[in-house]
Amino acid sequence: MNDWSKEDIMAIFDNKKSAVLYFYTPLCGTCQVAGRMMDVVEQLIRDISFGKTDLNYMPEIAEQFSIESVPCLLIVKEGHISEKIYAFKSVPYLYDLIKRYI
Repeated sequence: MNDWSKEDIMAIFDNKKSAVLYFYTPLCGTCQVAGRMMDVVEQLIRDISFGKTDLNYMPEIAEQFSIESVPCLLIVKEGHISEKIYAFKSVPYLYDLIKRYI
């Protein structure tokens, strides 16, 4: 997954695009496991953009999207948040959840 800047994230919403946004912090052990799961899901789903962002550097994004903890996954469809999850249960769960919206 590529690291996205604030501009990259806002462009998704401004241009009414669809994407999967993964928010993490580097010292979070759960985030490391979730990140590996997201890497697998990204390889399985090629028809949507995936991006990740270290939330330590973007507190305004956390506030804007009401992100309460990490890891956090936002599924954005046509510029609108369709789903926000904090529990990354398994690769099949994430795969099915993302496929439901795209």
